[in-house]
Amino acid sequence: MAATNGRELLSIEKVSVFYDQFRAVQEVDLAVSVGEVVSIIGANGAGKSSLLKAIIGRADRVDGAIRYDGKDLAGRSTAEIVSNGISLVPEGRRLFPTLTVEENLLLGWEVGRKGEIRLDDIYGYFPILRQRRRQRARELSGGEQQMVALGRALLANPRLLLCDEISLGLAPIVVNDLYAILRTIRARGIGMLVVEQDITRSLAVADRFYCLLEGSVSLAGRPAEVSHDIVLKHYFGL
Repeated sequence: MAATNGRELLSIEKVSVFYDQFRAVQEVDLAVSVGEVVSIIGANGAGKSSLLKAIIGRADRVDGAIRYDGKDLAGRSTAEIVSNGISLVPEGRRLFPTLTVEENLLLGWEVGRKGEIRLDDIYGYFPILRQRRRQRARELSGGEQQMVALGRALLANPRLLLCDEISLGLAPIVVNDLYAILRTIRARGIGMLVVEQDITRSLAVADRFYCLLEGSVSLAGRPAEVSHDIVLKHYFGL
């Protein structure tokens, strides 16, 4: 793993996320440093996606503190959060099906920070997208759509990239390609928070991880320092 500079980029302190009266996340503490990959693992319904929604400003109600680069995100709109350097690759991709590949990609450039990552960089990461750039998003395979979703997030030139279940429903060879790109991205110094149900895949790319169980952190640490059996016990609450 590439070294991080140790400077904290994201700090989450005692965060709870609510939908009406239901508490999906319960007093979670979490941090991501510049250039660090942090994985959040957990079964379906553990609160992983809710935590990402809280960071990006899309949760119904959030208690606790979420700080990005030392600044409180409370009360900020999603558009403001994105323009300041946080991008989300959402579960389900959320592309505009009638827009072309290139039009979907350029939306990231329009709403994000202007920086060193340009359209040609995305086509360098995903050559197939250059070939498909005039096609409608709805005409792409699932893997190609996920490439567009990731490329769109990168064109916002994030300092912190949030990835929500990017391997879900995709063939292993496609997932391998996507995770290879994540390793390339982290070399640019971009911090990443990667949400996955796939334990092995997620821990293989992570510097540190948090395991969520019923909305709470059941285990945290470095993948190399925790056995697979221990992770499984905390993942399933055994």
